[in-house]
Amino acid sequence: MMWPQTHAELIHVQRELASSRPAPWRPAGARPLVAGCFVCFARGVHGRGRAGEPGWAAAVAMRADRHLTGTAITRGRAGAPYQPGVLALREGPLLAAAVGALPTEPEVIIANATGRDHPYGAGLALHLGAVLDLPSIGVTDRPLLAQGAEAPPESGAMSPLLLDGSEVARLLRTRPGVRPLVVHAGWRTDLDAAAHVVLASIRRARTPEPLRRARREARRARAAEEHCPQ
Repeated sequence: MMWPQTHAELIHVQRELASSRPAPWRPAGARPLVAGCFVCFARGVHGRGRAGEPGWAAAVAMRADRHLTGTAITRGRAGAPYQPGVLALREGPLLAAAVGALPTEPEVIIANATGRDHPYGAGLALHLGAVLDLPSIGVTDRPLLAQGAEAPPESGAMSPLLLDGSEVARLLRTRPGVRPLVVHAGWRTDLDAAAHVVLASIRRARTPEPLRRARREARRARAAEEHCPQ
C-alpha cells in the first residue's frame, strides 16, 4: 500500500481501511517487541505549518522487560499542513521510514495518532500499520470525536469512548491519579490487545516508554540540527 498524495485519495483509502477486517493479532508472549514512533517539525512555525517544512521522525523498539533493541531516526519533509483527520498526508511517510529503519522488525507499533475515532473510521495509527503490514496501536491525550465518562482514578482503570454508539477507543489511566490516555485500536488490534500492550509498556511516566523515548529522540535530532545546521 502506498501513501495517498491528495485529500481525496486519502479519504478513499481511509474508508476502505475502515471497512477492512484483517486477521486479529494477539501478543505471542508477555514481552512483545514494541516500537514507538513519533515525528516533530521545525520550531517557530505558526498555525498549521506548511507542506515541505523539515521534520524529524524517530522509532524506538523495546521489550516489555525494558530491554532496548533499536533506535532509528529519519529526516524528511512534511507532506501537508497540519489538519486533524488527514495527518497521514503530513506525517505518514516520515513515521513509516523511521519504523522501517529499525534493525529488527517490531511485533507491534505505537503511534501518537487515532484509530477508529476518526471522521472516516481510519486514523493514522490504523493507516500506518496497514502500510507497514504490522499490528498497530494509537495513543493520544484526548479523543478526536468520541465521548465517554471519566475513567476511575486507579492505575489500569478504563472507560469506553463511543462514536455513533460504538466503542472506538478507551480512556486508560496508566498511573494512579494522573490524566488518562486515550488508547486506540489500529491495524489488526482490538481495544483489549491495545490496552494490554500500552499497560505493559508503562514505566515511570504516564506515556508508554517506547513512545516516550521516540518523542525524546525525535526532538533531540531536531535540536541538534537546528543548533548545528548542515
